[in-house]
Amino acid sequence: MKLFFATLLLCSLLLSSEPVMAQSWFCAGKCKARCARAGFQGRCIKYCGICCQKCKCVPSGTYGNKHQCPCYRDKKNSKGRPKCP
Repeated sequence: MKLFFATLLLCSLLLSSEPVMAQSWFCAGKCKARCARAGFQGRCIKYCGICCQKCKCVPSGTYGNKHQCPCYRDKKNSKGRPKCP
């Protein structure tokens, strides 16, 4: 009986996390392309990933084009500077 509930719990966790995983793969690919020419790639990919998860989009190219994704463009850090690379 315990095995049945453990299997049921595992299946429900896997099924509920599928959209998040799909979104993560989307963001990872888009952010890798966006940050390809960044001087600090680790930091660029980190903040791009945060912005992508919240905004569900990443502008094309390695710089600029933020008009393609207003949410991404308008995110600011605590100092009022752009948060998203």
